[in-house]
Amino acid sequence: MSRLAPDLDPTLLASRLRLAVTRLNRRLRRQDDTRLSPSVQSALATLARHGPLSLGELAAHEALRPPTVTGIVSDLEARSLVARDPDPHDRRVVRVTVTPAGRALLERSRRRKTEYLAARLRRLDEDRLRALEDAVEVLELLAEEDR
Repeated sequence: MSRLAPDLDPTLLASRLRLAVTRLNRRLRRQDDTRLSPSVQSALATLARHGPLSLGELAAHEALRPPTVTGIVSDLEARSLVARDPDPHDRRVVRVTVTPAGRALLERSRRRKTEYLAARLRRLDEDRLRALEDAVEVLELLAEEDR
C-alpha cells in the first residue's frame, strides 16, 4: 500500500468531488430540453449505445427491475423515440431499438450540454484547462471501475 502525503485526505476529497459533480450535473440537467426524466433519458442513451436490446438486457444495463423498464420503454415508444421489434432468432423476445427521432433528440441534448460546458471552459486559463484534462482521465477511470 502506498503512503499518501499528509495533506491528502481521500475522504475529504471524495466529499468535495461528490458535491462538485452533483452541482455540475444539476446545471447540465437544466440545459436539457428533452422533457424526459433522467431515468428515461438514461435508458434511451443505453439503447443508442448498446441496442437493440431485449427488455431484460436493458433492465440489466440500467440496474432496474423489469416492470420499471417496461414502463420506461412504453413511454419512449409513445413518444416515437424507440420501436419494439421481434427478435429474428426468437419470436418470443422483443428487441427495442432507437428510432431516428430518438437519436436526434439525444444528439440535440448532448450538443446543448456540451456547448454549455465548452462556454464555461473557455473562461478558464490554460493551466486550469490542462489540470482539468488530467482530472477527466481520472474521472473516466473512476466511472468505469465498478462496471
